[in-house]
Amino acid sequence: MTVIGYARVSTIDQDLTIQEDALRAAGCEIIRTEKRSGTTTAGRDELRTVLDFMRKGDVLVVTRVDRLARSIGDLQDIVREIKAKGAALRATEQSVDTSTAAGKAFLDMLGVFAEFETNLRKERQLEGIAKAKANNVYKGRKPSIDGAKVRELKAAGVGPAAIAKQLKIGRASVYRALETGPESAA
Repeated sequence: MTVIGYARVSTIDQDLTIQEDALRAAGCEIIRTEKRSGTTTAGRDELRTVLDFMRKGDVLVVTRVDRLARSIGDLQDIVREIKAKGAALRATEQSVDTSTAAGKAFLDMLGVFAEFETNLRKERQLEGIAKAKANNVYKGRKPSIDGAKVRELKAAGVGPAAIAKQLKIGRASVYRALETGPESAA
């Protein structure tokens, strides 16, 4: 039996130390960490590694269920995969242990609340954006591509592939920036 810890935060500037310390205290022999959003399991390579590694009798330990998933569907998929391997899931801060019936029921409730919290956060964000738009203070997202720089390089005779490489953007982004530039309106 191996006790495997998994810690996750959503953004690069967040710290994993508290989760890692709690997982060590819970007896985790292996701890995998990542800084990725929990709204989907896509692109979460460390989680995938942990799930692929797990064997019969192993235990996956997280500090809280929302470190695994923010939707009940994703959480149930993860739990089914763990169960199919003959392993169990524990959450140190929430008294979750899927090796018991009460733990399984509590896990489902926590998953529902995690998804509810995510949906509330999205609603509040959309309300804030709507209010900012109504007050004419919403600027939206800052463009990630400097269209003027793209056009400047193009005017200097630099080709789209070279522009993309120099600015570290995709070639399609170069074409889009050129299409939306002031000369395309003429």
